[in-house]
Amino acid sequence: MNDVLLLIAAVVTMLAGSFLCSGIEAALLTVNPVKLHELARRERPVPGALLLERLRQRLGRTLAVLVIANNVFNIFGSLMVGGFASGVFSRYGIEGIALPMFSVGLTVLVILLGEILPKAIGSKLALPVALATAPALALLGKLMLPLVLLLERILPAITAESEVSTDENEIRQLARLGSQKGKIEADEAAMIAKVFQLNDLTARDLMVPRVAAPTLSGPATLESQRSTLLGQHADWWVVLGEEVDEVLGVASRDRLLTALLHQEGERPVSELCEPVEFVPEMIRSDRLLTSFRRNGTGVRVVVDEFGAFVGVIGPEAVLAVLAGWWRRPQGTAEPSAP
Repeated sequence: MNDVLLLIAAVVTMLAGSFLCSGIEAALLTVNPVKLHELARRERPVPGALLLERLRQRLGRTLAVLVIANNVFNIFGSLMVGGFASGVFSRYGIEGIALPMFSVGLTVLVILLGEILPKAIGSKLALPVALATAPALALLGKLMLPLVLLLERILPAITAESEVSTDENEIRQLARLGSQKGKIEADEAAMIAKVFQLNDLTARDLMVPRVAAPTLSGPATLESQRSTLLGQHADWWVVLGEEVDEVLGVASRDRLLTALLHQEGERPVSELCEPVEFVPEMIRSDRLLTSFRRNGTGVRVVVDEFGAFVGVIGPEAVLAVLAGWWRRPQGTAEPSAP
C-alpha cells in the first residue's frame, strides 16, 4: 500500500509541476504589456510589476526557463513515474493489465490538468498570476542561468529583447474595443480617433479661404467701416495694406466695436490691429494646435509658398475636428497617410 501511495504522490507532483509551468507560461504570454508598463511606472509600482516587466523584456530567456521546467515534469517525470508504476504493478502481479491503463490515464491527465486547464486559467487571470509568480520565476531563472546561457549560444534568437510599442492603428483598435466593452465612453473613443486625424490635415484644409475671409482696409477710418463691422459677425478681421498681399495685422471685433463706442471713429483701422502670426498652408493641424497653445492671439494668417495671403484660421477650426463638427468639403481628396 505504501508503494501505491508513493505512486499517487509522484503522479500528483508531476501534474502539479506541469500545471504551474503551463499556467505561468500562458499568463506570461497573455498579460497586457501596456497595462504592465503602466503598473510598473506608477509612483508606487504594484508589487512584482517591475520584476515582471524585466522578465518580459527578455521573453525568450524567460520562456526557455519555463519550457525546460515544464518538460522536466512532462517528459522526465512521465518516464520516472512510468518506471515506478511498472515496478509497483509487477509486485502485485497486474502489470499486463494495469500498466497500459495507467499510461493512457496518465496521458489524459497530463493533457487536461497539465496543459489545457492551466493555460485556460493562466490566460483568464493573466495579470494576477504573472505578478504573483514573478519572484519564483526570477529565482528559477537564476538557478538555470548557466543552462540558459548555453542555449542562447546555440540558439541566438532566445537573446532577442522585446519592447513595449504601439502605433496609430493599434490605439484606434484598442479605443474601439474599449468602447464596445464599456471600458471607455463612445465619444472618448471617437475623439481618440480624431486626434490622429489632425496629423492628416493641414491649415489649407481647415482655413477660411481669402475670398471668404473677413478683411478690412488698414488706411480706412473706423467710421467708414461701421457697416461692415455691424453687418459681419466675425471675431477677427485681417487688416490689409495698400499693396497686394500686404497684411498689416489682425483686429478683434471687441476692440473695434469698443473704439466705436468711445467715439474713435476717425482713427484708421491699422492703429487698432495687433501683430499677426503667419503660418504656411501646409502646416499640419497638430503643430498648428500647439502654436495656438504657445501664443493665444486667437487667429493665424495662412500664406502659400510665395508668402501670399491665402486664408485665415483660428483655433476653433482645429477643435472642430476633435469635436467631430468638421466635415471635409465635397470634391476634395482624402490626405495620404504619412
